[in-house]
Amino acid sequence: MNVEQRSERELIDDCVHCGFCLPACPTYVSWGLEMDSPRGRIDLMKGLDEGSLGLDPTVVEHFDACLGCMACVTACPSGVRYDLLIEATRAKVEAHATRAPGDRLLRSLLFTLLPYPRRLRALAIPLAFYADSGLRPLVRRSGLRRLLPPVFAQFERLSPVLCVGDLRAVLPPFTPAHGTKRGTVMLVTGCVQQIFFPNVNAATVRVLAAEGYDVIVPRAQGCCGALSLHVGRAREAAAFAESLVGRFGAFDEVDAILVNAAGCGSTIKQYAELLAGPPAAAFAHKVRDVTEFLAQAGAVAPRRPLALRVAYHDACHLAHAQRIREQPRALLRTIPALELLEIPSGDQCCGSAGVYNLLEPHSAAEIGARKADNVLSVGADVLASANPGCTLQISAILEERGHPLLAAHPIEILDAALR
Repeated sequence: MNVEQRSERELIDDCVHCGFCLPACPTYVSWGLEMDSPRGRIDLMKGLDEGSLGLDPTVVEHFDACLGCMACVTACPSGVRYDLLIEATRAKVEAHATRAPGDRLLRSLLFTLLPYPRRLRALAIPLAFYADSGLRPLVRRSGLRRLLPPVFAQFERLSPVLCVGDLRAVLPPFTPAHGTKRGTVMLVTGCVQQIFFPNVNAATVRVLAAEGYDVIVPRAQGCCGALSLHVGRAREAAAFAESLVGRFGAFDEVDAILVNAAGCGSTIKQYAELLAGPPAAAFAHKVRDVTEFLAQAGAVAPRRPLALRVAYHDACHLAHAQRIREQPRALLRTIPALELLEIPSGDQCCGSAGVYNLLEPHSAAEIGARKADNVLSVGADVLASANPGCTLQISAILEERGHPLLAAHPIEILDAALR
């Protein structure tokens, strides 16, 4: 995990406690508590390293409250690798801390379900019928959701409107380029993206083909390991990563392996650190976010005008973890008549953060409320988000406020302009 070949203590000692991270940290903004800031959590890590602290419930609570949004990494003038530190610390927490039975059960339930596309599809089918039946708005208006166990209520709150027909759709294993071929790419379909947002994957294939690329979609893909890695389940994450690399077979001759979910992309780009051996490093070297790839390649397919006001949300694992900010904006600007709007404090987390909004719903709601306020302030027609968790989180809050807003991946908006 430590690509710099430096000890954890050396990484901890890089922090000079300057405080630049404080306004960037959503939990510090929420509560103003030092131990819920990056430098405060680094102090706790130092105490664990020195043996002056143990993994008691209070210490664990401060680590659990961290979103892992990596805003502190981009804000830090000293180059502190908080990303490596929090991942290593969470692995220790999962290995050695004693959690309450309810917390253990919830985490076990989530990771028995979410990283497995077949199991997610089994859940998504009744959710689709639930939405089609008219029960969804009835349950939400009546307050019946309050009678559900908290985790099921949160699942219901965050679930998107699903279509049974979309759940049955399967991406073709090969889609040829339109017109003059520019290259060949492979697509990572994800787990949550694959089931809850199948139209994003379909739009990605169409746009790539329109821009002159053969698209290969390897079969039977599973989770990339991102969800597991972000909560400290490092061994499980490595197993998912190894399986995904194996599914892609011979990828040496393709131009890139493309990802359209920010959290997945940031983790897959870490495969050289997560897994040993040349295949993982070679795989990670090929990985690009789809907006990153298309912006660099340049547009060839003609766009038709879309007279839309689009608010672009910076997903944390795209803007902070991958440092990809301008590329999705540049793609949206290629669409005639589209007005791109900047959300105030746009690089602050929305509160989704993988499974954070399921494990820490009260904190996620507080952070998400700030994001919703800022989204509504710009008067957009569409919210553009490059991460499925962000889309679910922000959409749920806006719907609860009575201000539902069409949300789409930038690639879906581009697809609409190309068709």
